[in-house]
Amino acid sequence: MVGAIWQVDGPRNAGRVAALGSASNLDAMTSNHQAPEASVTLDFALSPELADLRERATKVAAEGVAEYGVHHDCWINGFSREFSQRLAAEGWIGMTWPVEHGGGGRPEIERLVVAEAMISAGAPIAASWFVDRQMGPTMFRFGTPDQQQRFLPGMLRGDETWSIGMSEPDAGSDLASVATSLVRDGDVYVVNGQKIWTSFASDADYVYLIARTSREGPPHQGLSELIVPLNLPGIDIRPVTDMIGNRHFCEVFFNNVRVPAANLVGVEGGAFAQTMGQLEHERGGIDRVVSNRPLFDIAMAHADLNDPLVRQEIAAIETGYRIGRLLVYRAAVGQAPAGSAAMTKCIGTEHEQRVADFAARVLGPHAMASDDLWRAIGYAPAYTIQGGTSDIMRNIIGERTLGLPREPRAKAATGG
Repeated sequence: MVGAIWQVDGPRNAGRVAALGSASNLDAMTSNHQAPEASVTLDFALSPELADLRERATKVAAEGVAEYGVHHDCWINGFSREFSQRLAAEGWIGMTWPVEHGGGGRPEIERLVVAEAMISAGAPIAASWFVDRQMGPTMFRFGTPDQQQRFLPGMLRGDETWSIGMSEPDAGSDLASVATSLVRDGDVYVVNGQKIWTSFASDADYVYLIARTSREGPPHQGLSELIVPLNLPGIDIRPVTDMIGNRHFCEVFFNNVRVPAANLVGVEGGAFAQTMGQLEHERGGIDRVVSNRPLFDIAMAHADLNDPLVRQEIAAIETGYRIGRLLVYRAAVGQAPAGSAAMTKCIGTEHEQRVADFAARVLGPHAMASDDLWRAIGYAPAYTIQGGTSDIMRNIIGERTLGLPREPRAKAATGG
């Protein structure tokens, strides 16, 4: 069982958290309800089995860091096929996937425990992160039996890396604006268009492409998903160097690329609904809360703990970790409301930016003497953009979770 210690004072039911422990000890949510006058406990301690799993994951993460170095934002900036194969050997890729598809059939909270240990340490998990988080679940939900047999084994072995082709120059958070086209020509689709911000495309074996098969009807109804091997003729991949020197983002150009129609995933024209499920995985994970935890740990080692203002800021950041982790753990044990991924993405990534700001103030000019530190601090503006901007997340929360009126849409200009 997992929970916290929650104390209830008297018949007015005024509760307070009596003990939560450190951020690394705040885990899932279960409760034992008693009468209001009595003490009520919510035990946030991990079960012995989960504690053992976390200890093993922490050890493997430390070994990965010792061999490959600390990677801030390691789920997107720490690319190592070799370490992904190590994760596969531990059974930590596809942990929650169904056994009939080669997965571990384990509860989501076990994957969460492992992922948090890896990201908090800065271990290089990026080569298999998209596969484990999104591609595998999409494949066994919507893929054909032939696709599952062809693609899932390579994912599970950690041998194959996938990228995701969603964003375009004129279609960022608004997926319905995607313009890259898929035109059926016999037993192939002909792909034309451009994607941008496609992480790892220069290293990946496949891109999971969201593109347009129809322009009739509402825009979101004409999208389809296609598995595209990145070694096909007509594909031009250009790495994008961001402002801190990272090169995981890429532009990908498709010029009359012929892809077998058998690589269509799910129903033609049904990609919007399928992709929304993917985005729940993408936006609501622990990577949106502890991505720069290694940076915070470094800052803590240099912080003046006798300064009351510094202590207040540390308390606020630790509170942010607890809130973010509660959101993620609630989802992992099935207690989160619909649309909670948008809340996690919004709260978690803004928290990560506060962590970076704190580290910059604590480390000061010393951060500039280390490539790793100034890059980690400088990467922070990306948190609230990649995966959907905070503005878009707030619209989703307001409209889909809270049921508020839709934001007014701008009307198209008319000639006069």
